[in-house]
Amino acid sequence: MNDLTETAPSREAPPFLSLLGIGKTYPGVVALDGFSMHVSPGEVIGLVGENGAGKSTLMKILGGVVKPDRGTILIDAEERSALSVDSSLGSGIAFVHQELNLFDNLDVAANIFLGREPLRGGPLKLVDRRRLRAMVAPLLKRVGANFSADTPVASLSLAQQQMVEIAKALSINARLVILDEPTSSLPLAETEKLLSVISALKADGISVIFISHRLQEVERVADRVVVLRDGTLAGTLAKGEINHDQMVKLMIGRALTARDAEPQRAPGKIALKTTDIRSAAYPARTVNLEIRYGEILGLAGLVGSGRTELARILFGIDRSYGGTTEMDGREIRLTSATKAVEAGIFLVPEDRKLSGILLDLPIAQNISLPNLPAYSKNFMVSSKRETTGAEVQRKRLGIKAPSVSTRTGTLSGGNQQKVVLAKWLAMNPKVMIFDEPTRGIDIGAKNEIYMLMRKLADAGVAILMISSDMEEVIGVSDRIAVMHEGQISGILEKQDFTQENVLLLAVGKAIH
Repeated sequence: MNDLTETAPSREAPPFLSLLGIGKTYPGVVALDGFSMHVSPGEVIGLVGENGAGKSTLMKILGGVVKPDRGTILIDAEERSALSVDSSLGSGIAFVHQELNLFDNLDVAANIFLGREPLRGGPLKLVDRRRLRAMVAPLLKRVGANFSADTPVASLSLAQQQMVEIAKALSINARLVILDEPTSSLPLAETEKLLSVISALKADGISVIFISHRLQEVERVADRVVVLRDGTLAGTLAKGEINHDQMVKLMIGRALTARDAEPQRAPGKIALKTTDIRSAAYPARTVNLEIRYGEILGLAGLVGSGRTELARILFGIDRSYGGTTEMDGREIRLTSATKAVEAGIFLVPEDRKLSGILLDLPIAQNISLPNLPAYSKNFMVSSKRETTGAEVQRKRLGIKAPSVSTRTGTLSGGNQQKVVLAKWLAMNPKVMIFDEPTRGIDIGAKNEIYMLMRKLADAGVAILMISSDMEEVIGVSDRIAVMHEGQISGILEKQDFTQENVLLLAVGKAIH
């Protein structure tokens, strides 16, 4: 392991790309400080680091969007001070962003060659659809796609849409494909497909930079790991050195000893019980589930298995098509989110920016919004009470912000998630439902969220955690319930926690 600088790998093939001493400073912020790295043909590099470590700035420099203040870029040994967008593309550098750039009203072929379509008809400039399909077919074959060039993008899953993005990269003769958090929104089965595509790119001699907070996946696919911390190269890990703990230690400068903290109390009585609950997605299937006070019940399953639909029913957003729900042994009717909140059931949603917080409001107002009467005097909201209450939650959860008047949209993903959590904690929850609680959050912030969940459980709160991250489900849960096509296919106790068991139940099979 090298924790000072990265030297060019000793391979027969020279590096295709080298960055030497790259620096970039914004007002008051050093984004990159003397960063160096090398990329060889057919090499898969895992690029990891906490949010704010400099990964985004580095990608913008490689894409020609941002010019470095200092340093040198070498492509095929040709020295450049900076790249433009055109020269980056011309050099074969292609991006597949976390937020996909596809037009879902067009088909696959039109998206891949948008603006570069083969034409016919002379001055009429008509798109030659037959030739376009012929050009796209081999690209789709290379990425292992199971759909055709004529398929509407709107009908594709997220993993399939990412295959289209990769095919688009290959269409410009990409030599380096940069994948930015490609699996953050993917369930288990589709993640496997994408990782196999990375292996195929490598076999074709195409380099890959794989950026991910899911360190287990980095460990699986990377030939080498480059770690950024505070804009500098914290270290590199060769293939034989790559493991979760080594990556974490370089990313945050210390080991995470509390990552899988054990519960400090035994689970209590049943807090929430569902009997024969049925969702609109699976009206013929029933869900029977018990969540105990003081436990974290993980809810796993493939995409479309009905997990989020169950969460929406328990929070009163959607109605159940039958069955009953009990809280503390008494039947309750969850006809609205207001009814759920009155019962002490709160939801931290999958998409925090869309459903969990108002980005333009300050932290204090986001926290007070669900319970304004508690912050009011003579029917007027007291800003003093808002500030005081929010400050208590800010300190309790370790929300990193200059003050509670800071606009929530300026916070990191982990701190935004803490604001979502803070607004409910101020209302003394009985049951907390976390839907994908750490999606898009870096490893340090993930650990903080895990510890907050554990503290809540230890304080007696019943927690239902929905997650597509296998490592998260196994590492954090006290029990795991697995859904398959709208019903619980099995519940695993701690001694039976294995990836194989979770996957077997997720596809509807019995465990051995």
